[in-house]
Amino acid sequence: MADDLKNTGKQDDIRINVNQSWELKDWCQKLGVTPDQLREAVKAVGPLAKNVKAYFAR
Repeated sequence: MADDLKNTGKQDDIRINVNQSWELKDWCQKLGVTPDQLREAVKAVGPLAKNVKAYFAR
C-alpha cells in the first residue's frame, strides 16, 4: 500500500521507508546519518525504527 502523504503519524514513526525520498531525508536528519548508512542499517535489521535506532546505538 502506498503512503498517504496527508496521513502522517504513528505508522511513519514505526517503520522507515528508504524508497520514499522525503522519508529517507527526514530519518537521516533525525538519526544524524547519511542515506547510504540508513539504507545499510535497514538492509541489516529491517525497517522497524526501533531496530534501526538500536543498530546505530552500537
